[in-house]
Amino acid sequence: MMWQAANALLRRDLQLLWARRGDAFQPALFALLTVVLFALALGGDAESLAPVASAVLWLAVLLAGLLALDSLFRGDAEDGSLEQWMLAPVPLWWLVLVRTLMHWATTALPVIVSVPLLGELLHLPQAQLPVLMASLLLGTPILSLLGAVVAALTVGMRRAGVLVALLALPLYVPVLVFGAGAVAASAQGLDAVGALLLLGAGLVLASVLAPLTAAAALRIAHD
Repeated sequence: MMWQAANALLRRDLQLLWARRGDAFQPALFALLTVVLFALALGGDAESLAPVASAVLWLAVLLAGLLALDSLFRGDAEDGSLEQWMLAPVPLWWLVLVRTLMHWATTALPVIVSVPLLGELLHLPQAQLPVLMASLLLGTPILSLLGAVVAALTVGMRRAGVLVALLALPLYVPVLVFGAGAVAASAQGLDAVGALLLLGAGLVLASVLAPLTAAAALRIAHD
């Protein structure tokens, strides 16, 4: 039953995504514009861009996910789907987890796939690319899970876009520090495994606690 519900929710989300495919590309385009503006602002030469390339790419992915965070559950609350979630014969946290996975796949994953190309634009050293990709694959799901908690807490508020960003950004800072720090350590010839292991532990912890917390927040907001 849980897998059937997840399959149905994913199909519905994909259909809605296709119907609003213009909006669906906005996070990826925003990330691309962020990288291009950084490249232009720093002059475009490799000497200026290479030291900050990994940090810029991390910020681009973070801001792309933040852009679509307010709409994570708001549409379901407005059209009554959220009530059906609570009445469904599956745990609410499971549906929250599926929706969060969909948010990550449509905001962070396209940017991560394009990171090798964006890295060329920023003159990212090739030796840093594997560590950067590993840190993004471990860290960006944590951002989506933490963002789901914030989106659930503010789902009942109107025009909560700025509030969502203000609440989410402090939670994102440790992930950004360890993610970009792993690449910085690798660039300095240090061992980046410790930071990656911390990101992996954070991902496991967030995967367990964040859906439960977001589900409780959605019930409180609905009541």
